[in-house]
Amino acid sequence: MTSKWMRAALGSVIVCAVITAGGCSAPSRQEAAPTPEAVTTPSPSPAPTPTPDPVHAVTDRMTTEEKLGQMMLFGVQGTALDAQTRKHITDDHVGGFIFYSDNIKDTHQAWSLISDMRQANAAGGKLPLLLSADQEGGRVARLPKELPAFPTSLAVGKTEDPDYAFRIGGMLGKALKAYGLNVDFAPVLDVNSNPNNPVIGDRSFGNSADTVSTMGIQEMKGLQGQGVISVVKHFPGHGDTSVDSHKDLPVVNHDINRLRSLEFVPFAEAIRQGADAVMVAHLLVTKLDPDVPSSLSRVIIQDYLRGELGFQGVVITDDLTMEAITKTMPIGTAAVKAVQAGADIVLVGHDPAQQQAVLDALKKAAEDGTLSKEAIDASAARIVKLKQKAKLPADSDSLPEPDTGKLAADIRSVVNSASTRTGNSGSAK
Repeated sequence: MTSKWMRAALGSVIVCAVITAGGCSAPSRQEAAPTPEAVTTPSPSPAPTPTPDPVHAVTDRMTTEEKLGQMMLFGVQGTALDAQTRKHITDDHVGGFIFYSDNIKDTHQAWSLISDMRQANAAGGKLPLLLSADQEGGRVARLPKELPAFPTSLAVGKTEDPDYAFRIGGMLGKALKAYGLNVDFAPVLDVNSNPNNPVIGDRSFGNSADTVSTMGIQEMKGLQGQGVISVVKHFPGHGDTSVDSHKDLPVVNHDINRLRSLEFVPFAEAIRQGADAVMVAHLLVTKLDPDVPSSLSRVIIQDYLRGELGFQGVVITDDLTMEAITKTMPIGTAAVKAVQAGADIVLVGHDPAQQQAVLDALKKAAEDGTLSKEAIDASAARIVKLKQKAKLPADSDSLPEPDTGKLAADIRSVVNSASTRTGNSGSAK
């Protein structure tokens, strides 16, 4: 027993001696563990510089008065730039103007007037002006009488040729652009469902929603292709009325199901295909808003045009000097109501006194909070975005006087290109 124990103890001593001789002693509990190599943490990459918003880069520099000015589109007095219109441009910051037949007599005069207005605006380094006209074709035409007539929308619709509608739109755009105009209040997207309608008739492409959608939208695209802003009209649909809104307030009694199946159809499709701007009509649509005309109705503009149809572009009222409005309320009140409802631009086509009333009313409403800063900012942003999208030339850029002979030949060529299909009903002479 002792011998075994001694042999075991001796073996342990020998093993320990060997380990000690080899320098392989185990670390004691007090010895520190090997220090791991230091790990280098990479520095975070600098955050990318956000791309500036081109719209806010403009609106952030604008005063409230400048934003309100962009929200007005005024008519012009006479055939030359007068002191009143110059003041609207330089002092009131009005962002756009509309030209009627009594402003445009011949090519040289029209070109001179528009060029002078552009130069007056350029002196202040302002956004390009919206320079507009109702150039539909047929009886609604503003271009100089030296040019051939464009066919009515109904004549275009009867061709059942979308390519022809596109070419007509392109030629309308080319002719307007030659004079410095950059907005056309066209095409008419009203469905001519009432043969006794005193104001639409042959201004419509036809009596079916499909025809109006197909042909009207192609004309819209033709205009856009020439860099001209197309304003489709007259939402929510002026086709089935028996009253001219220039003289009184038309009443539409259709319910929402009828409107969705007919009147809304062309507008919904135009919006889906990139409409620039929509004009809202002076119509009392009793089943949607029995209290105020569509142009002043938050229900019509916000719930249906922007909400249901999803339109996020510029909303323009029809002319507030029309008797559908002036017979019911002061024009300044109407302008404020329109902006409160969601209109971005109020159109005041006639009468300097009425224009001044609108200027004063909007400024007062902005000052006392009746119009919110948020609403004004939103409208100004949509208008700036539209002007940037259209790539309007700077008003400081010179515009050569149109070659009337060449322009007339081009119009005839396009208009007559469908004469064999229309039985010459759309021909230009």
